[in-house]
Amino acid sequence: MLSLIWWIAIHAAEALFLVWVLRWGGAERLEGTWASGFISSFAPRWNAEGLRMAALILLVFCAITFVAGLFMPSLRCWSGGTC
Repeated sequence: MLSLIWWIAIHAAEALFLVWVLRWGGAERLEGTWASGFISSFAPRWNAEGLRMAALILLVFCAITFVAGLFMPSLRCWSGGTC
């Protein structure tokens, strides 16, 4: 199980990256590059608007999982790992 500090740090880094893509010109910089694969495996084919939409959806999901993990520590486990 991840400690609360690591849980917050990971979600803060993810949220900062997604806000960069969404608001601070990251979508234009990532458009058509291999690095857009951090958003989705289909992302290299997407334009900047598609990357922004994916970042928005992922940011909402990030917020939901962050809140859920704060109140239910068992959700802080990574995929399939035993806690």
